[in-house]
Amino acid sequence: MAAKTKTKKKLSKIDIITYYMDHVLEHEHSPKSVYKFAKDHNFEEKDFYAYFGNFEALREEIWETFFDNAHTLMTQNEEVENYSSREKMLTFFYTFFEILTANRSYVLYVIEENEGQLKNLKQLKGLRRHIKSFAKDLIEDDNDEKNYSFLKRNERIYSEGAWIQFLFLLRFWKDDKSADFEKTDVAIEKSVNTIFDVFDNTPLEKVFDFGKFLYKESMK
Repeated sequence: MAAKTKTKKKLSKIDIITYYMDHVLEHEHSPKSVYKFAKDHNFEEKDFYAYFGNFEALREEIWETFFDNAHTLMTQNEEVENYSSREKMLTFFYTFFEILTANRSYVLYVIEENEGQLKNLKQLKGLRRHIKSFAKDLIEDDNDEKNYSFLKRNERIYSEGAWIQFLFLLRFWKDDKSADFEKTDVAIEKSVNTIFDVFDNTPLEKVFDFGKFLYKESMK
């Protein structure tokens, strides 16, 4: 009697992402090949290529999925539509870092593996595009409400600043030892308010407040 062939199941994109993240955390390295990865998790190799060209594309998609989840959760709250740009940016970062915290072991693995080149890390390319686009949309909305051109913010500079701000917050969150990452929440609030205050040409007291906060934390 012929042995029964184990049926391989067709998976969703999220299923494959979950298998990959679990593999990285269990083995502390990426799978050696797509063939072996698919075989280990009992799905067809072609199912992987239906979503990703290679593992680098999958790693990039993980960060974009974090963004999509944060943005979806944020927009599901009907009150957010009436928020100011400042409040929307705060809400986004709070939500995004909650998602990172839920996946902290994987995110820390990526950061520690690529600490020296985090700013130019290829797998963050898609996330960088999404965050810059999100920030640009917020500034465009604000600029549409301003009657004079000299009051309008530079969308390109602000969107790039939002990305740099994210990288700072990511490193801060990585080293945050406070309960429930409360200090990261403070860093998000101070950094977002500082950037908006600078662009609004308001008194720079919060810039110095933020600077003192960073200095205090770096000395601990």
